[in-house]
Amino acid sequence: MSTKTHNPRLAEKYKAEVVPALMKKFSYKTVMQTPKLTKICLNRGVNGAVTDKKLIDIAIEELSNITGQKAVATMSKKDISNFKLRKHMPIGARVTLRGVKMYEFLDRLVSVSLPRVRDFKGINDKSFDGRGNYTLGVTEQIIFPEIDIDKVNKITGLDITFVTTANTNEEAYELLKELGMPFKNIKK
Repeated sequence: MSTKTHNPRLAEKYKAEVVPALMKKFSYKTVMQTPKLTKICLNRGVNGAVTDKKLIDIAIEELSNITGQKAVATMSKKDISNFKLRKHMPIGARVTLRGVKMYEFLDRLVSVSLPRVRDFKGINDKSFDGRGNYTLGVTEQIIFPEIDIDKVNKITGLDITFVTTANTNEEAYELLKELGMPFKNIKK
């Protein structure tokens, strides 16, 4: 087994360019104060999963293909009789990426997938939660090149959440902008 490990391009960029830029902008005293990306969570609710169990398997397979990591089914937390829903029924799929896979996914998302969105003018900069996390909603899963369009039976969306160690929205915004996220209104 080789001792040299693969370092993703964005991980290198984070160390070489993003950390110095953030330290200068927010005048941090140490490198440890700079916010970093801790994980990326992909989540997808499946409409009609109560009646057709195969839809969950398709959603799990598609998320696994997109991320390169096995996705898991999300279960309902309570009974809702109007929707014929019982507790612990599969109703969606999710996957959490960390480390190398996280940086690889972010690189593919920014450089390949987002430019494939129709009429793409940048992503909304208003989807921060106040604690330094950002959620991006993707309306069509076919923007990812890993998805074979011929095998897709239904176009669905998914949520991608970027979890950072930033304390404010502004710090998280700068971190993601430096990592290459194409925001609509670049603030000066």
